[in-house]
Amino acid sequence: MNTESVVEFLGNVPLLQKLPSSSLKKIAQVVVSKRYGKGEYVIREEQAWDGCYFIFSGEAQVSGPDEDENRSEFLLKQYDYFGHGISAHVHSADIIATSELTCLVLPRDHCRLLQTNSIWQSDQEVDKCSLVERILHLDPLELNIFRGITLPDAPIFGKVFGGQFMGQALAAASKTVDFRKIVHSFHSYFLLVGDIDSMNQPLIPLPPSKYAFFFSLNSLLIIYHFLAVPIIYQVHRIRDGNNFATRRVDAIQKGNIIFILMASFQKEQQGFDHQESAMPSAPDPDTLLSLEELRERRITDPQLPRSYRNKVATANFIPWPIEIRFCEPSNSTNQTKSPPRLRYWFRAKGKLSDDQTLHRCVVAFASDLIFASISLNPHRRKGLRSAALSLDHAMWFHRPLRADDWLLFVIVSPTAHMTRGFVTGEMFNRKGELVVSLTQEALLREARPPKPSVTSKL
Repeated sequence: MNTESVVEFLGNVPLLQKLPSSSLKKIAQVVVSKRYGKGEYVIREEQAWDGCYFIFSGEAQVSGPDEDENRSEFLLKQYDYFGHGISAHVHSADIIATSELTCLVLPRDHCRLLQTNSIWQSDQEVDKCSLVERILHLDPLELNIFRGITLPDAPIFGKVFGGQFMGQALAAASKTVDFRKIVHSFHSYFLLVGDIDSMNQPLIPLPPSKYAFFFSLNSLLIIYHFLAVPIIYQVHRIRDGNNFATRRVDAIQKGNIIFILMASFQKEQQGFDHQESAMPSAPDPDTLLSLEELRERRITDPQLPRSYRNKVATANFIPWPIEIRFCEPSNSTNQTKSPPRLRYWFRAKGKLSDDQTLHRCVVAFASDLIFASISLNPHRRKGLRSAALSLDHAMWFHRPLRADDWLLFVIVSPTAHMTRGFVTGEMFNRKGELVVSLTQEALLREARPPKPSVTSKL
């Protein structure tokens, strides 16, 4: 049995979908293959617990005292497992091979590898990870089905942020693929607006004796987890080849598919290499102002209209989990006409784990923060109120990258027509290597003024 077949098998075991790739790599190195003939005991009741068994091929039966029960409920097939979570030190039932059977056994001394709090890191609690990692964390519900939520400090724009859909859906797809295959492209479509309301359910007042419970931040996050409208990500395994895999993800909320993503994954291979695109000249990001610093400067800049400065000062400001530094800071506002192009450096706030899949999910998340709106630049004017909704978004990952190191995002909108704006983008690392190409089309409309309310003349 070769390592490749073991790794591919482990990626299909429901129990292991919650694990970071670092844990799966370790498990693949320490599992032991055991073979059994038809009718042979795999384990016996009261036998000392020796580890967790995963059925690689064949079938087995759990024997029980009541033979009149539906025995199909006790049939174990490929990808099933047993011996996990045993509190005692012995097995509680006989398991007999009903065909030629091969099991992969994770020895008891290594079963700690099955314990994790995050799908990205095995050695750190979720609430201690960077904010963007927590946003992209998913709860595996069953095989191919994951649950995500919108955290209270995640970016929102009156609805679920499009980058969150892309990052979470890509994370869900990645958890069903051999971890040696990394996403190289995806195409996504936004079908309906995502809901961030808390189920429209009123909070139930608690008696005073319960108030102390709410002083814990972790407790507040747990409560929010149950009140926030969840997003269910259902992954469809379209194809699994030797070097490529294809997945489709449906994001479902309140029973409706609101977002879909098609992603392709590839195993690392040697091949041709060239780059025609050149990174444009750009200031060093460490010499540029952060968004927070720019905001403070705009509040006090006398060259900006007083009404605009007051609006900036009174707006509810929630820092993004992505740090952004514009290459050409200016005094323009969202009502100032400008060319349909932009350049800025960005990186995730905080240190990320070394999982390349996570870094690509973070870049997908960040790519939607300031992208489609560039199509509006030539059309801005005083008094303009606009509305923008993403329609589709596609990305191609050319080279390995780190989302917690500076990346230069170069955006151009070559055209806008009717109600659709089109943008293209390139991302470069600090060495000038082109790491990502991307496109997006968005619905752009001039917002209609609200209708005056009808009041009684009596």
